[in-house]
Amino acid sequence: MSASADTTTRPSDDADSFASLDPRTGAEVGRYPIHDRAHVRAAVDAAAEAATWWEGLGFAGRRKRLANWRRTLVAQIDGLARTVREETGKPFDDARLELVLAIDHLDWASANAEKVLKKRSVSPGLLMANQAASLAYRPFGVIGVIGPWNYPVFTPMGSIAYALAAGNAVVFKPSELTPGVGHALARTFAEAVPDAAQHPVFTVVTGKGETGAELCRAPGVGKIAFTGSSATGRRVMATASENLVPVLIECGGKDPLIVAADADVEAAADAAVWGGMSNAGQTCVGVERVYAVESVADRFLAAVTAKARSLRVTATDGPDGDFGPMTMPAQLEIVRRHVTDALERGGRAVVGGADSVGERSVAPVVIADVPEESSAVTEETFGPLLVVNRVPDVDEAVRRANATGYGLGATVFSEKRGDDIAARLRCGMVSVNGVISFAGIPSLPFGGVGESGFGRIHGEDGLREFTRPQAVARQRFALPIAVTSFKRTARGMSTLIGLVKARHGR
Repeated sequence: MSASADTTTRPSDDADSFASLDPRTGAEVGRYPIHDRAHVRAAVDAAAEAATWWEGLGFAGRRKRLANWRRTLVAQIDGLARTVREETGKPFDDARLELVLAIDHLDWASANAEKVLKKRSVSPGLLMANQAASLAYRPFGVIGVIGPWNYPVFTPMGSIAYALAAGNAVVFKPSELTPGVGHALARTFAEAVPDAAQHPVFTVVTGKGETGAELCRAPGVGKIAFTGSSATGRRVMATASENLVPVLIECGGKDPLIVAADADVEAAADAAVWGGMSNAGQTCVGVERVYAVESVADRFLAAVTAKARSLRVTATDGPDGDFGPMTMPAQLEIVRRHVTDALERGGRAVVGGADSVGERSVAPVVIADVPEESSAVTEETFGPLLVVNRVPDVDEAVRRANATGYGLGATVFSEKRGDDIAARLRCGMVSVNGVISFAGIPSLPFGGVGESGFGRIHGEDGLREFTRPQAVARQRFALPIAVTSFKRTARGMSTLIGLVKARHGR
């Protein structure tokens, strides 16, 4: 669930360290070092040595240690949630939900790694019947993970947990907005896996963009897993390409929700408001655009309006509201620009408006009938702004849903046609009659297409993403006809061609 990097320099930062700030108040809650090239490369070198030990433990040894980590995370869930809340501003229970999902994914990855990745025999085929063929999935060694700030546990754990379960060591660079969360994850791992003191298979480096760049270019990194904006993703790819290091890129989205004529309108409205407003709209697979079929559009918009108007934003130093402030201050201006553009182009504000954008937070905004060329429709907003447009039919809804360069997730509400509509959408994931459901199912892969990136975390695909396939063919006996040898004869080739014609020519 992606988020752009914060490239601003805050007053309390200096050349060697930077402050972590509570977005609700602006108060400093921690200070962390800006790690330079030497530190990053030393961390990667140490991880590379530890990776040999970690792979040597085998699936059972790793599963045992990852189970210890899972139990440690469960035992400390409230303390970890407070750290998440402190650095992101999200409500405490939202932080706990994020941890619950991450813990479930950690359990699935460690429990299923052997089944998915163990060496297996494959058929050599008739022509190569003298060979024993096998396929194994080998770890890369060191995985560099660059995480986002909006879901600082759940999102990077989709790479960290699966990479570790697959036999890799991990060097994690958390967002400069949530370094404390990264350190908390590393601390709990160290507590759960005491031998990690001698074998640092999971370490954290902190800093800003340049620290992440050093991780991308450090010799010894086998693969980079990045979550963030499309622009930063391109820079990550360019830097990693200097060493021909493969990358997994999970970028933003402009996810649509389609409300068909046979939809449960009340459930669709609830999903749209939660999907668009939870976490202050700072969710890459959150709902940003809604296309409601004309016959149900008025009822749907009325339900959305009532639900959105009832939401409360967390006040400075106050109790938790339904969602918190904008974690990254620069995002406020993007939301303001999108709201303004939608209204200037003829959109109709039914909840909130331009004055909903405050100094630290954004109150719920719902705008109807927004032209498709508006930036509120074409660009990722990453704020609590919901665009609701009516369409004549599902065909037009699908056309508009597919019209952007993004292709991350989508939502469909239809009692009878949900699967059919989902199959027509250009995206990596779809929830039918629910919202963001796919993210909570560990066995389903998570990722997008186009501007939303490529590669997958979660599920079997996510485990394989952090391995390299190795094919082995072992000769069991020599063929009577020499083919791959300079001893090959014309008569032997004629016999081979005859076999091929008999086998494949009919």
